[in-house]
Amino acid sequence: MSSLSRELVFLILQFLEEEKFKESVHRLEQESGFFFNMKYFEEKVHAGEWDEVERYLSGFTKVDDNRYSMKIFFEIRKQKYLEALDRQDKAKAVEILVNDLKVFSTFNEDLYKEITQLLTLTNFRENEQLSKYGDTKTARSIMLIELKKLIEANPLFREKLVFPTLKASRLRTLINQSLNWQHQLCKNPRPNPDIKTLFTDHSCNPSNGALAPAPVNLPVAAVAKPAAYTSLGAHGPFPPAAAAANANALAGWMANAAASSSVQAAVVTASSLPIPPNQVSILKRPITPPATLGMVEYPIADHEQLMKRLRPAQSVEEVTYPTVRQQPSWSLDDLPRNVAFSMHQGSTVTTMDFHPSHHTLLLVGSNNGDITLWEVGMREKLVTKPFKIWEIQACSLPFQASVAKEGPFSVSRVTWSPDGTFIGAAFSKHLVHLYAYAGPNDLRQHLEIDAHIGGVNDLAFAHPNKQLCVVTCGDDKLIKVWDLTGRKLFNFEGHEAPVYSICPHQKENIQFIFSTAIDGKIKAWLYDNMGSRVDYDAPGHWCTTMLYSADGSRLFSCGTGKEGDSFLVEWNESEGAIKRTYTGFRKKSTGIVQFDTTQNHFLAVGEDSQIKFWDMDNNNILTSTEADGGLPSLPRLRFNKEGNLLAVTTADNGIKILANGAGMRSLRAAENPGFEALRSPIEAATIKVSGSSVANVPPVNCKVERSSPVRPSPVLNGVDSISRSMEKPRTLDDVNEKMKPWQLTEIVDPVHCRMVTMPESTDGGNKVARLLYTNSGVGLLALGSNGVQKLWKWARNEQNPGGKATANLVPQHWQPNSGLLMSNDVSGVNLEEAVPCIALSKNDSYVMSAAGGKVSLFNMMTFKVMTTFMPPPPASTFLAFHPQDNNIIAIGMEDSTIHIYNVRVDEVKSKLKNHQKRITGLAFSTSLNILVSSGADAQLCVWSIDTWDKRKSVAIQLPAGKAPSGDTRVQFHFDQVRLLVSHETQLALYDASKMDRIRQWVPQDALSAPISYAAYSCNSQLVYASFCDGNIGVFDADTLRLRCRVAPSAYLSQAVLNGSQAVCPLVIAAHPQEPNQFAIGLTDGSVKVLEPQESEGKWGVAPPIDNGILNGRVASSSTTSNHGGPLDSAQR
Repeated sequence: MSSLSRELVFLILQFLEEEKFKESVHRLEQESGFFFNMKYFEEKVHAGEWDEVERYLSGFTKVDDNRYSMKIFFEIRKQKYLEALDRQDKAKAVEILVNDLKVFSTFNEDLYKEITQLLTLTNFRENEQLSKYGDTKTARSIMLIELKKLIEANPLFREKLVFPTLKASRLRTLINQSLNWQHQLCKNPRPNPDIKTLFTDHSCNPSNGALAPAPVNLPVAAVAKPAAYTSLGAHGPFPPAAAAANANALAGWMANAAASSSVQAAVVTASSLPIPPNQVSILKRPITPPATLGMVEYPIADHEQLMKRLRPAQSVEEVTYPTVRQQPSWSLDDLPRNVAFSMHQGSTVTTMDFHPSHHTLLLVGSNNGDITLWEVGMREKLVTKPFKIWEIQACSLPFQASVAKEGPFSVSRVTWSPDGTFIGAAFSKHLVHLYAYAGPNDLRQHLEIDAHIGGVNDLAFAHPNKQLCVVTCGDDKLIKVWDLTGRKLFNFEGHEAPVYSICPHQKENIQFIFSTAIDGKIKAWLYDNMGSRVDYDAPGHWCTTMLYSADGSRLFSCGTGKEGDSFLVEWNESEGAIKRTYTGFRKKSTGIVQFDTTQNHFLAVGEDSQIKFWDMDNNNILTSTEADGGLPSLPRLRFNKEGNLLAVTTADNGIKILANGAGMRSLRAAENPGFEALRSPIEAATIKVSGSSVANVPPVNCKVERSSPVRPSPVLNGVDSISRSMEKPRTLDDVNEKMKPWQLTEIVDPVHCRMVTMPESTDGGNKVARLLYTNSGVGLLALGSNGVQKLWKWARNEQNPGGKATANLVPQHWQPNSGLLMSNDVSGVNLEEAVPCIALSKNDSYVMSAAGGKVSLFNMMTFKVMTTFMPPPPASTFLAFHPQDNNIIAIGMEDSTIHIYNVRVDEVKSKLKNHQKRITGLAFSTSLNILVSSGADAQLCVWSIDTWDKRKSVAIQLPAGKAPSGDTRVQFHFDQVRLLVSHETQLALYDASKMDRIRQWVPQDALSAPISYAAYSCNSQLVYASFCDGNIGVFDADTLRLRCRVAPSAYLSQAVLNGSQAVCPLVIAAHPQEPNQFAIGLTDGSVKVLEPQESEGKWGVAPPIDNGILNGRVASSSTTSNHGGPLDSAQR
């Protein structure tokens, strides 16, 4: 519907409201879907008219549209169900359960079961979670507050909650104006015309003389919709049904797109809705309205099916609310236009990309196949990788046959992975290379893929289903998706010409890929192998590149037509139309222009030997620069992620770096580092740093030491331990911070951190053996050495509206009304020798645990034992849910075996054998498709999830003379590739794809006691480690450099410290959403939650890169060579 037709509906709504046609008003609101009347909705909710509430909602959303809509309908139907139970109308309750609530069982079967169980209670308030349910009126009011929040956050209601500001009787006024105009056109206008109908145009009957026209007023009468208004559709950019109202960006594109083939209605992915399979043929009916893509209009029924497919299913409980994006002020000085310097590459640069967090690290690809890594701040080439085929025998036979005949390989695309740990390179013939980036001088070959027949034209990283993958496209007209082991996940066919570029993206929970081909066709794909969802023409009908703004909110494309005309446009995602066309190009180009975006505000294009800049919100060119000359006719360019540096190719095989003021300062800081990186080892060792040189920070007791007292072991495998922290982009403040001498943060007093101790938790005879946060982050679950589990929850209140775990508030020891304890079966068990173990389901509904006896599955709501299994011997020692199937459990055993157990059928599917002692750790990687196990034998084993075959076994490196004993634990990094291994003798990082050790740290100096436990923070930026003497260390997760030490005096009372029984943490757990919050379980049975002071916000500062290691060598000072024992020597 065109915009004017839409406005006409608002005028009719106003007219109906003024004429008191109440039912008609709300019927039109619902049928048009243009205005959601919140006041009317509230009235119906308060009145409990649930059928009308859902009927009205149905005009704006369906239950399976998105997670907000699902939550809205769930809350309404749950309230209706509870009210039926409250009236003791069990028959009605069962009807609601079967007809209305059953749909949610698909998404959360456990929740549906809990709701069903309410039927068995005399009063549903006996359920702990419903114990505070009051009367019906209050419950409806509370629910309505939540519903309003959900509606306001739901993108489908965007711009539908506010009625436009109109003058009173606007429709009458317009008709009066029309009648006046008609009256003026009368040949014989009468002074007082008699208007008797609106069905025909007005004309005055002839009179004796022509008189001046008089104003016409509309008589008070019922006004029908005039047929003349049907032509309003011509004013809109789309024909009447071409654009459907849908706030989801991709769905908007889809709604107006042409189908190049039959549309597959059944999409089977992890997040799709269960829709019956149906195939509908769509005939192409091209529509080319002004400023739109050449699209077709879907038939209505098929369009609905398509919309359903694009609406992802979500957990009923998972809802987030949007934040308002502030539009920053800007000036021309924000643009990096000033030439800082030039660098000579030596060959024609074809592609560039800056590191996502190290903003002066530039990756370059050349036409001779070289891949080069530049440290721009130092103007230094760190690494150059000449092209070579890594393993010719693994390539296809046609490629092997053609290699000798074809010319040199050039690089068509280089790019960093989002976390900066991998580099992808696409070549002009067949191949893709992936490198693992482990430091400034170390690019390690990771994977070679014979990806396409002919050239590989583009490459990008994406995260479908939270798995890091590589997307490629090529001359063979295909788009392919690969995992990091080289396994092909998807193969997209449909383009009729070589695919020129790809643009993976995610909107809300829909992940998709835009692709462009050299015939000008743009297509979009979901990760489902079900074909292209759209098929339309790009401006210029030739080579086009698409990019999103940095915040992902705006989509742009730039390209050149066969005739040489270049185009830079912004798209309206909700309508699939061109929103803005930017001007300022030369009429003809001999090649294809390249562009980039920065700061969510600027666009830059290389054209006519210049760099041209546009403000995203203005069609006209903002400014341009020739960069002191020497640019090719179509220079290639790339901004760094902060937007303060711009790399541009030159005609003499070089690169110019342009900068703004902040960029210039960061470059100067890199050229003149304030720390000791440029000194010789001897000079560095003799430097003394005075404590007075650092600002006094009262809350934290900091020692001024040039090197950490707990330094990482020397470089392993030639890997320099550069920090790859992505906690936040480096700013000028960070640069200034790095120029100060680094200090280890030491917290020795309770006032220097925030801490809360769990109430009713101290029990001298019961140690905390295992500790878990709930996945929602609202509770802590502790398993004691006596086999009893305790749960603490934080209450929702004004101080803590989200009810999240926090060190600012004391939680409640939570139990159901029944008073049940979650107690494991410990009959006949020697608790002194038992190894307690625990695992929590993803939705926090069930917890599985054991303490030397049978494994028990507990309901987290009622604490009831749902089932027991795996009775000893042997006893279970470690438990882990399969990440993709909660019915599959990996169970480590006392006898060193691992049982792969299916709970549903009560059957051991596989039994894995390789360890020599009990299993102490299990960790799944969905990215690598492996299970890693660790044992008290100090062995690590890798198992295939598909076949449960053993892939590899490695022993951790123990100090000389140390017997293999003690618990070895494993945990995967967020990237699902790096693996944290902890043992009482060490912390170590492994690349699990090869099981190569990357880093190792051993206890020493202030932290010399054995390690009791270690865990990644939720964002994998930190490692928390507890020690048997009570100390806690906070390490940088990439380098294993100590950044903060928390002494036992910071969290234990003086009485405990002076007591006869030593108290120390046995286990440590990291909060699932707050990276700087962790909890510890102690030997005295207590549990404590710790967070840094709010003024600090984090645990210390990351140590500088060269602290203790200079140019890949260990400094020779006494402070950095204080443990050169056998282990240390072996590592050198």
